[in-house]
Amino acid sequence: MIGIEKLFAVAGQAVVVTGGASGIGLGYAEALAANGARVTLLDMDAGRIAAEVARLVAAGYDVRGASVDVTDRAALDRAIDDAAGAYGRLDTIFANAGINSGVGYLGGWVGAERPRITEGALENYDDARWDRIIDISLNAVFATLRAAARHMRPQRSGRMIVTTSAAAIRCEPAIGMAYMAAKAGAAHLVRNVALELAADGITVNAIAPGMFATNIGGGALRQAEVQAAVARGIPAHRVGTPADMYGLALFLASPASSYVTGQQIVIDGGFSLGQAD
Repeated sequence: MIGIEKLFAVAGQAVVVTGGASGIGLGYAEALAANGARVTLLDMDAGRIAAEVARLVAAGYDVRGASVDVTDRAALDRAIDDAAGAYGRLDTIFANAGINSGVGYLGGWVGAERPRITEGALENYDDARWDRIIDISLNAVFATLRAAARHMRPQRSGRMIVTTSAAAIRCEPAIGMAYMAAKAGAAHLVRNVALELAADGITVNAIAPGMFATNIGGGALRQAEVQAAVARGIPAHRVGTPADMYGLALFLASPASSYVTGQQIVIDGGFSLGQAD
């Protein structure tokens, strides 16, 4: 019988996290770095990356960072190659970079009064918003997994973990349709890539968060009054925090999940199940 310390061990792993400067991505990075992994944070926000790397290094963690736009595939390839080169391998990658969904066709999250939003209606949906969300939340996931496969397949091991969303499985009229399409597409991409790479010792899974207090959406869910309103529609009666991701991130990156692949694990306090109260 393997002890729990070895079962969930990530010490020494070489890890890359896209969208790693804040929110859920930073939560992934902190969870693995605190348990001995060597982590590279990738994000567009160079200042935030520098500040978080300095904070984590000061805490005694092995963390580095680089600024990259995940929609620039050549730059993304270079950043992932550089991270793998710095550590001599690539064990785990979190394809986490994302963007705000924008408005859907209904306003509000709870209550009977949910007005129609003209901007979010199908016939008015903006091409630029659609393209930007698909580029970051779907196309960049493909590019991230492809770049990682070039390192993981030759070593015949690796963990790929994609951040999707509860919006991949539940229609929510307050969420812009491009976001739901991108996240659902990413979830199916995970299943296809998992099928291809299983024989190479590489697992590919998705984490599907519900309502989390992050910078997405301009950080509205960090506001107490917004949290309270949204929490009324969640069976657990609270929104999530990045700390809620620690256990699942460790599980999917560790030997404990070695026979789990092609799965999308929802972590949402019951939000995708419906309203209980």
